Amino acid sequence: MGKKKNKQNSESEQKTSHIAENRKARHQYHVVDTLECGIVLKGSEVKSLRLGHVSLDEAYGRVIGKDVFLVGCDIPEYKQASHLNHHPRRERKLLMHKIERRKFAEKATQSGHTLVPLKMYFNHRGICKVLLGLCKGKQVHDKRQSMKKRDTQRGLDRAMRGR
Repeated sequence: MGKKKNKQNSESEQKTSHIAENRKARHQYHVVDTLECGIVLKGSEVKSLRLGHVSLDEAYGRVIGKDVFLVGCDIPEYKQASHLNHHPRRERKLLMHKIERRKFAEKATQSGHTLVPLKMYFNHRGICKVLLGLCKGKQVHDKRQSMKKRDTQRGLDRAMRGR
């Protein structure tokens, strides 16, 4: 007889632990492409992230040499780390394959494009990941149009629930 797969175990392996999301990014930018990448962290930073202390609001990706760094991401100090603490707004290296790095760096240097972190989370193995988006800035009329579309969709959903 063959082994039965436990459905509960396979579902729990796929779960991710959400840390933070950059909600303003989708309002301010058109997301052209996304890429999941790792991030180089110190121990005290991981402890602080496990508590959910992080701000992605002013963060962006910057290509320096051959590497991509996350700049402006605020991870507050972990109180119990004492003298082994980290600097809260230091530049953190993002980990991605060479081909992906080349592709994203080339597109990011085009005019009007920028690298914006959309989401930060722990994957099913407990490793911290950043969903990095290649974005193009929206004009004021684009922002108004997307807000109008969202409001009409919300109204339609509300009407459908009422029936």
